[in-house]
Amino acid sequence: MRSRYDNRFVFLTFLKGKGLLFGLFFILTVSCAKRDSAEVVFRYANEQPEAALRSQSMIKFFKEQLEERSNGRIKVELFFGGVLGNERELMDFVQTGVLQGTRGGFFADANPKFILFTLPFLVDDWDQAQRLVQSDFTRKINEGAREWGFHVPATGISQGFRAHTNNKKPIRHPDDLKGLKMRVPSQEVYVQTSKAFGANPQELPYVEVYQALQTGVVDGQDNAPSNIWDFKIHEVSEYLTITNYATGPDPLMVNLGWYESLPYDLKIIFDEVSRETMEFSDRINREKEAEYIEKISNSPKLEVNHVTRDDLIPFRDAVKPVYQYFEEKGILTLDEIEKAREVAAGKSIKP
Repeated sequence: MRSRYDNRFVFLTFLKGKGLLFGLFFILTVSCAKRDSAEVVFRYANEQPEAALRSQSMIKFFKEQLEERSNGRIKVELFFGGVLGNERELMDFVQTGVLQGTRGGFFADANPKFILFTLPFLVDDWDQAQRLVQSDFTRKINEGAREWGFHVPATGISQGFRAHTNNKKPIRHPDDLKGLKMRVPSQEVYVQTSKAFGANPQELPYVEVYQALQTGVVDGQDNAPSNIWDFKIHEVSEYLTITNYATGPDPLMVNLGWYESLPYDLKIIFDEVSRETMEFSDRINREKEAEYIEKISNSPKLEVNHVTRDDLIPFRDAVKPVYQYFEEKGILTLDEIEKAREVAAGKSIKP
């Protein structure tokens, strides 16, 4: 019997007016009639290509383990490369129940507190980032997503630390970013950070960045090395600058209504597999980050520079207004930011 989610799946796709997507959604809907012994279907999509590490963690761990541990009672269907829409659209689909899950950049829809993890220079390295996302501090933020209609069983690290590329000049000081048209995600923290550096932020979906760099619509961008490689941004960039200025959260965002409809035993299995998936994802991203940087650096037209130690001080000073901005908006408090830093550093904090 077709569920209310199946009907929404076809109807909302029809409204999008995209023939290719309509055909794909029609196939998905028909497949619901062929679930065999599966009690429920978990449809998931993200914008990254199938070869991306985020996608691979869903293929090689999540799908395999969830179907196996649930004895086939949950069927997992995965879609990658933006075939069902960009990150904005996928997040909307999850919120309305059209899709059951996604991972991507619109995590503030699930809980505005997730913005905290994106603050520039919040953590110093992978050890600190992993300590933070696996803490009770983060679990409370995950639980807070229920207020917005999402279940977040676990949060990882969004593919590693961000690096800048551009086609104008090496970035050795924040002043080098002044006036550059830098692509940023449609998230306030990246817009405000770009402004703090003196750049001119341009909000674009990442799937459009390659052409935007190629045609000069933007001068540069910043993202995790894995995304720079997977989307071939290095092919249309001349300079790569590594400051490790920020990372971000990678919550698995699930439609709360779908999750609440699961039997108790399947909820336990789903949450367990989700936590292990995010740990698996973080592990492979950490292991591969240096490899991606090396592959990008081998691009014949790309000049690479690392900004470290005292040379980072002007960058850290430049972004201090970003912290104040989000405190004044009432999204974060300086106390929350300080607690996050203490957790990341392994310090005990007061309740």
